[in-house]
Amino acid sequence: MAAAPIAIRSTGLVTSVGLSAPAACAAMRCKLTNPSETRFIDSAGEWIMGHGVPLDEPWRGLAKLTKMAALAIDECLAGVASEERRDIPLLLCVAERERPGRLEGLDDRLFVDIANELNIRFASTSRVIAQGRVSVAVALGHARRLIQEQKVARVLIAATDTLLTWPTLSKYEHSDRLLTNRNSNGFMPGEGAGALLIEGPAGQDELLCTGLGFGVEKAHIDSGEPLRADGLATALKAALTEAAQEMHDLDFRITDVSGEQYYFKEASLALSRTLRKRKEEFDIWHPAECTGEAGALAGVSIIALADASCRKHFAPGPQILAHLANDAGQRAAITLQFHAGS
Repeated sequence: MAAAPIAIRSTGLVTSVGLSAPAACAAMRCKLTNPSETRFIDSAGEWIMGHGVPLDEPWRGLAKLTKMAALAIDECLAGVASEERRDIPLLLCVAERERPGRLEGLDDRLFVDIANELNIRFASTSRVIAQGRVSVAVALGHARRLIQEQKVARVLIAATDTLLTWPTLSKYEHSDRLLTNRNSNGFMPGEGAGALLIEGPAGQDELLCTGLGFGVEKAHIDSGEPLRADGLATALKAALTEAAQEMHDLDFRITDVSGEQYYFKEASLALSRTLRKRKEEFDIWHPAECTGEAGALAGVSIIALADASCRKHFAPGPQILAHLANDAGQRAAITLQFHAGS
């Protein structure tokens, strides 16, 4: 059964390749990247490379997450009058609780710090969604219910995350998951923040979320079990069902894959299990090649890039598939459609 769509009204992004959505998306379009040496050394005595966000002050920890989130939210709400910003529900997406080296305060202090930084009082229906890379997909489901069932006018989704802390990096480095001179099967860590303003459809010139799907992969990256992409295939089928579409109806894909062979293999297997008609081209984009692996930011980066690509007319078409995956096995899929004006 097709689900009623919701619209992405505006976006905000703070990344290593751009401190606004237009700048970051332009860099992603050109495949620009800006890694630099972190403050940490790996077991071979070499500097770990990462995608740090350059801010005016050398903030770290929760303070930097707060500053990045505030910048992204402020950009996203630029078209909303100051008196209308009060009592908007904020769905704050952060790292999953299984994340190695997860910062303390993500579930309580961060929300308050962001509200104080922006001097905004968010609605009581706000919540923190601690589900890492799939957080934004979960948040879109909550936003859809708030708009369609509780008749909320608009919902703000924000994500802020960093992997550039020693407890996190040391765990991934010892697991041979970081991209180094000795390991090509790995990712480059990053950080950043983003925001999405969600409203009901207006009818033209807007990116619509037309379907959501979720699944669980038992053969996750640390399981050692043979991968069949059951969880992602389940998520894809559910999202396509909500959108009343088939895989061959879509024009291209944007995903959170960030360099590890496991996730590229999973994407390929899931596609083979859901694509029933031959397509000459079905491109796959991955913003993390520019921003680094930035955890909960992935979903906002994907949607912001989808929106910019359609508005700037460099997208292969208006029908887009996004999918996201957590290391612990959670999978999510999002179908998007850009509705241009007449």
